[in-house]
Amino acid sequence: MMKDFDLLRSLPQTLMQLARYYWRKLHVRVALMGLLAFVALGSTQLVEVMVPDRLAQTVPGAAADRLLNVIANAMLAVTTFSLTVMVSVYQSSSSQWTPRVHQLIMQDSVTQNTLAAFIGAYVFALVAIILRETGVYVDDRAIVLFWVTVLVLAYVVWSLIRWVLHLQTLGSLIHTTRQVEEITCTQFRERLDTPCLGAQAWDGTVPGTATPIRARQSGYVQHIYPEALQELAEKADVTLFLSSAIGSFVFLNEPLVWVEGPVDDRDAFEDEVRSLTVMGDVRTYDQDPRFGLLIMSEIGSKALSPGVNDPGTAIDVLNRCARILSLYKDETEGEAAPLYDRLRVQPIDPVDLITDAYSGIARDGAGDVEVQQRLQRCLNGLLQHPDKGLQKAAETLGREYLNRALEAITWAPDRDRLLAKTAPRLRD
Repeated sequence: MMKDFDLLRSLPQTLMQLARYYWRKLHVRVALMGLLAFVALGSTQLVEVMVPDRLAQTVPGAAADRLLNVIANAMLAVTTFSLTVMVSVYQSSSSQWTPRVHQLIMQDSVTQNTLAAFIGAYVFALVAIILRETGVYVDDRAIVLFWVTVLVLAYVVWSLIRWVLHLQTLGSLIHTTRQVEEITCTQFRERLDTPCLGAQAWDGTVPGTATPIRARQSGYVQHIYPEALQELAEKADVTLFLSSAIGSFVFLNEPLVWVEGPVDDRDAFEDEVRSLTVMGDVRTYDQDPRFGLLIMSEIGSKALSPGVNDPGTAIDVLNRCARILSLYKDETEGEAAPLYDRLRVQPIDPVDLITDAYSGIARDGAGDVEVQQRLQRCLNGLLQHPDKGLQKAAETLGREYLNRALEAITWAPDRDRLLAKTAPRLRD
């Protein structure tokens, strides 16, 4: 078995997952824009030597100095303003909707690109000023520096306009729920396009000969690298049963993965498996479509609280969850062989999906007839879904939600209106 586990550099899919993970980090984009500033300045030196002397002397170095000073002075103030706006939006979104939506807004691409552009331009201006003062760029050979600075300034202006337009909706209810819906649909499609993360479907029954790899810490399972785990299992000639689903909370010393087959160096093997099963103190959207549904449900429940009293938001959330759930298909269907035959993963249970999406709103809005009417309308739509498993889950939970609402709604005409919106098979 491998002693030096180097799959993170050798496996393309694992590398791509890591790249996607780090690309959503603000400091990565800022660092790349800062590096681009150095590349741009270095390129000007290469191009400058090819410019004829007569053309090079048409733009004095003082013209470039003025532009560089404008960028250096303005970018620090603009960046500080943008960071202040970001913090305000994060705090207001967390308090108004749910704290769990904060991490999604932090990954907003427009915000991150704008800040990276401002800081990159600031780095460009500072380095260029230093090079001018040290005599690298002389007065009669500054034409390329001048026009590159004009391009940087134009990019900054475009980023600023885009940022101002983006601020009109950033952190608003519609923008937030739309973001949650989009990321959840994306993760849902990726999961269903590669059923069970590419592993073989598993019913949860642990073989009697399997032995556990226990968690070294308590936390949420945030991410796994199935391609790397497959490679590891093949080299060790074992089968891995991933008993802890992504998004589940695992306690210290609780079984994280089950291994069927003997392993020579057990301690090293367990460390490698744990390194490919990322755990943390919070749930994330990566590989976890259920988390997005839960966030949507929390937004709807918050809207039904006495302090907010906004059933319209809850109804909007119900509709968005219905659109997400309509993407569902049984992960065990199909004849395609699994990508990773050494891995076993449990498919997503449609009961869990509907519970995550609707149970909170069904409980907190039990006495609101408009919310319950929309809930039953959504469940009626799911009863028409081609997947039998989702139909059965909608029928079972639909009856539960209906009985709860009928007990909470005391006025008979409201109960009659609710029953009129309920599917006949749920009223039986």
